[in-house]
Amino acid sequence: MTNDERIYWVAWSKIKGVGAVLLHRLHQHFGNLSIAWKADLHSLREVEGFGTKILENVISVRSQLNPQAVYEVHLRKNPHFWTPIDPEYPRLLLEIPSPPPLLYYLGQVNLNENKGILPMIGIVGTRYPTEHGKRWTRKISHVLAKKGFSVISGMALGIDGEAHNTTLRAGGRTIAVVGTGVRQVYPSQHHQLHQRLQKQGLILSEYPDGVAPARSNFPARNRIIAALSRAILIMEAPERSGALITARYGLEFNKDIYTLPNSPEIEESKGCLRLIHDGASIIVDEDELIQMLGDIPQLDQLNQPKQLSLLEDLDNNSVNNITKNIPQLAPQLQKIFDILKEEMPFDLIVEKTGLSSGQLSGSLLQLELMEIITQLPGMRYRRS
Repeated sequence: MTNDERIYWVAWSKIKGVGAVLLHRLHQHFGNLSIAWKADLHSLREVEGFGTKILENVISVRSQLNPQAVYEVHLRKNPHFWTPIDPEYPRLLLEIPSPPPLLYYLGQVNLNENKGILPMIGIVGTRYPTEHGKRWTRKISHVLAKKGFSVISGMALGIDGEAHNTTLRAGGRTIAVVGTGVRQVYPSQHHQLHQRLQKQGLILSEYPDGVAPARSNFPARNRIIAALSRAILIMEAPERSGALITARYGLEFNKDIYTLPNSPEIEESKGCLRLIHDGASIIVDEDELIQMLGDIPQLDQLNQPKQLSLLEDLDNNSVNNITKNIPQLAPQLQKIFDILKEEMPFDLIVEKTGLSSGQLSGSLLQLELMEIITQLPGMRYRRS
């Protein structure tokens, strides 16, 4: 993607009131933010959410700001970031209504995570966990790491820190989404964790270098954790915990929610019990959790072609012996492929596979990325 287009993502981010949602709408409306930058007020007013006050800000900033100069200054302080037009931008974030306009990163990038091929599991919870919560967070993080899942969390004290540190000790992959600039160490107790994440994991943020922690930043960062996760595990959370915000985002984004039970007398457990009451799955043991999370694609098999004979074409006509080279699929992916002998809506695939909506969404995305199936309007799917 040319730098010219990235320049305008940075420029628009400097206008007060134009946040993630409005920038997403702006890009959808004009198709290019450089075109939007030059658009007249009548055209901008056609974009939902661009009211009088924001338009006044646009007029003021555009007349004073040189996009190229702003971009060059920004790049010196923030050399590593993606915009939604960059091919490396995490695909799962493009599926939510408010993808971060600028996503900063520090550490080791794995593009298979960005493509949605490698599954990430969110683990979040209270900053003040009980021994029960800490013990189970370590057990589950260790197993997930050994099974090849990436663990994503928020680098807060308590459950988040236990998840990150345990995953790293197990030799696994972990990602921290922070509510500050990526170089800011917050909380200060996590200085060593921050250093290890740079070498063995990844730190993500929608805030540029130098942004200090602010209360309003953290609920917003929770939507990124939820969007990037195949499933979200709430290990311990009181009733007003920020972890429950992550769970709500997860439900909005059709992710599976799992939570750890404990006694109703334990304050740190009351939010989890509320989630269970509302339908979240209970974490019983590690093996059962891994089974529920579903199969992981074997990347070393992705380029091994296999001839399959398709008994029916996509219109369900009697055309025999249609063949296609596809990689060897994990059992769960193969099951979905076998069912899609004709165009089928999402809800019917859920019914036929017996998978949860979160599991199915992740698997369908993997098959799309492998160009084996195609999504059609109205959440309908067919073989490619």
